[in-house]
Amino acid sequence: MLGKLIGSGLATIAVGGGGIGIGIIFSGLMNAISRNPEVERIVFTYAIMGFALTEATALLGLMMAFIILFS
Repeated sequence: MLGKLIGSGLATIAVGGGGIGIGIIFSGLMNAISRNPEVERIVFTYAIMGFALTEATALLGLMMAFIILFS
């Protein structure tokens, strides 16, 4: 039982990494828009795609933690 708790706790590290990744993505978006406002539409599209992929990896890590904990 203790191994499950430790394993699921370690699997939730992905959620923290996802939060850091999302922060980096949107800080880069604000930096790019402030430097060149004309490319806002293109850069925003790339930022949303990066956000979706980063959030998906964080959710997969959380799902793994629940699978380890409740199986």
